Amino acid sequence: MAPGSTSDAPHLVGPSYGDVIVEALTRYRTRDAFVLGERRTTYAELADMVGRTQQVLADHGVRAGRGVGVLSPNAPEVFAVQAATFLTGARYSGLHVLGSVEDHVVLCEDAEIEVLVVHPAFAGTAAEIADRAGSVKHVLSIGPSDAGPDLLALCAAAGPRRLAAPVVDEDTTAWLQYTGGTTGRPKGAMLSHRALVQEVQTLTASWGLPERPVYLASSPITHAAVLPVVPVLARGGTVVLQQAFDPDAWLTLVERERVNYAFVVPTMLYTMLDKADPASRDTSSLETLCYGAAPMTPSRLLEAHEAFGQVMMQVYGQTECIGMTTSLRKDEHDPVGRPDLLTSCGRAALGVRVEILDDDGAAVADGEVGEIGVRSRAVMNGYWKREEETAEALRGGWLRTGDMGVRDDGGFLHIVDRTKDMIVTGGFNVFPREVEDVLTGHPDVRQAAVIGLPDDRWGESVTAFVVARPGAGVDAGELTALVRSRKGAHQVPKRVEFVPELPTTVVGKIDKKALRAAHWTGQGRNVH
Repeated sequence: MAPGSTSDAPHLVGPSYGDVIVEALTRYRTRDAFVLGERRTTYAELADMVGRTQQVLADHGVRAGRGVGVLSPNAPEVFAVQAATFLTGARYSGLHVLGSVEDHVVLCEDAEIEVLVVHPAFAGTAAEIADRAGSVKHVLSIGPSDAGPDLLALCAAAGPRRLAAPVVDEDTTAWLQYTGGTTGRPKGAMLSHRALVQEVQTLTASWGLPERPVYLASSPITHAAVLPVVPVLARGGTVVLQQAFDPDAWLTLVERERVNYAFVVPTMLYTMLDKADPASRDTSSLETLCYGAAPMTPSRLLEAHEAFGQVMMQVYGQTECIGMTTSLRKDEHDPVGRPDLLTSCGRAALGVRVEILDDDGAAVADGEVGEIGVRSRAVMNGYWKREEETAEALRGGWLRTGDMGVRDDGGFLHIVDRTKDMIVTGGFNVFPREVEDVLTGHPDVRQAAVIGLPDDRWGESVTAFVVARPGAGVDAGELTALVRSRKGAHQVPKRVEFVPELPTTVVGKIDKKALRAAHWTGQGRNVH
């Protein structure tokens, strides 16, 4: 071996994600690792499940560099398959339970998934996928079904296996995670062992994780809800699973399991506030309620603060950096002392460098709008099989997020909007989120989405889609007058349309692509 090589320098070689998983699963053997309904899975049982699953995957041809996919609601076996994939040195991808068959086929073929693990509820879907996706060689079912061999029975027959992490280069892709698709066809972000280890460190330090967490995962752990799982297990905590979000059931689980940590997207919080009356339930165990994946309006954030107390914590990031960019701590959610921070996504998380960049990649001065750029060990290697888009996203040594933001003199970032969502009307730039925050500040408005629509005179006209609160009597004139008084005439919506609900993506973000499609198709603009 050549002197001075990385292999000769142990201080330059970091642990794999598999190393972290093995340590997390083998320290607290008698504690509960997962809770699903009345079922409780100890750490020892989980470690055994992972080892047996690893053997079954190997028996079906899974080895380093091969693709494994999972389509299932939340269950301990979902994490076991993920962990076994990482310990095999293979590549994991999650299929979203709300996705279409066409979505799943495209993802399986693009990700080159060879083994697909599905819940029995998706047996029919799995059959269609297997027929159409040529890459899929084996379908395994989490329990008996017509989808394929029973993974649980195969694990029982496999016999115990000692957990051991593979020796892999830390830049090896472990998780091929697909973007949410609000700006076009989803792309596979290549997330390495290095990035996943950094995610555990950054989340533990900057996401308000309690000393002994009891984490309620109510969105799919096939996707972003898995991010706190390994940090929770590394601290000897417990992961409480909800297979489909229901606000009353969510509150019941908080009470019953004394949940102290949870992650929700804003639409879930809105549903709880509007339909479940959280203030009437015992949520005193909650220490941290993280929200992210989409912006939350200040008026609704105040409602959440009143309902749950000072436990709110905002986290901001993207698939391309495993969600690790900034955080706004609980004590920084201060409606009285620092109301200006309710529109902030916080400061850079530990292990992350964030700058506001101009088009040439140079940092702009505080107070100036630019694109948010990220440098971190959690940043992806690039997009799977998309060299040009990788070069664009990672140009100049930064992850270019496509989010426009501004940093104040205290170092707090405020996201203005997505670059592609900006409206150009009569020569003025309008950032929809600023108008949305004004609209949702009206007491009778539940949600709002603002887009630009084609206009012969203005190029684009500011258009608002508004969901009113039940029984509200607000009219368009009130709302346009409110925007005029707060933001000026050029930002006033020329049209306000009241709708019963707004379209959302499978991850709970407002789907502006769907709102734009009916109006921009054939008009020469990319509706994505």
